[in-house]
Amino acid sequence: MSTAARLPLCPADRSAGNRCSPKVPKGVEALVLDFDGVLADTVGRHEAALRAALQPYGVDLDSGWYSGHVGLSIHDLLAALPGGRSLPHDEIVQRSRGHLLASVHTITPIPCVVELLGQARRAGVPCAVASGASRLLVDPGLDALGLKEAFGCVVRREDVVHGKPDPELFLTAARHLGVAPDRCLAVDDAPDGIASARAAGMQVITVVGGHLTPVGEQPAQPVASRQQTEPI
Repeated sequence: MSTAARLPLCPADRSAGNRCSPKVPKGVEALVLDFDGVLADTVGRHEAALRAALQPYGVDLDSGWYSGHVGLSIHDLLAALPGGRSLPHDEIVQRSRGHLLASVHTITPIPCVVELLGQARRAGVPCAVASGASRLLVDPGLDALGLKEAFGCVVRREDVVHGKPDPELFLTAARHLGVAPDRCLAVDDAPDGIASARAAGMQVITVVGGHLTPVGEQPAQPVASRQQTEPI
């Protein structure tokens, strides 16, 4: 399959009235989407929930630091956070999840990605979710968006041994759909997710500012560099 020339991108002119209508490229036999930051505009919610969960322990979450670690599970975030290893991780995870679940009904989709999903379904292309987050958050999120029935399979962190950037999540999704990985188009917004999809042998695009955007042609980072060990 060829690379960037045939990727389904948003139009260069994004002025009012120029609606995004991405197309599924020829040769793509399956679409595999991340959830947070791809299907759903949830990155800000996750940051706010973690910040609120950390406050009782006197820790202020730096937005710049968080943006550089988006895509990691909450356990890996806490392990990487300066001083985070000494914190009560299980308590913070429960607090963060509580904040997220309390407002799950308010999450909104990313329109251009939902449009791509609709185009794939109308073309008869099977679709899957490959998310590094927990089913406790992914499943209610899909329900809130009304998209659960759009997917032939949903793979969450608990469904695999290794999280992103290991390719297991994306490979598992392709296997469930019965499609070879090199015939799949993956969409992920985080560096570890992009590395994961590339390591799986999939064609990959990303989401920047709510729009589908090509990924540079640099090779993925080695998957052993930073693995998620727990679901968010």
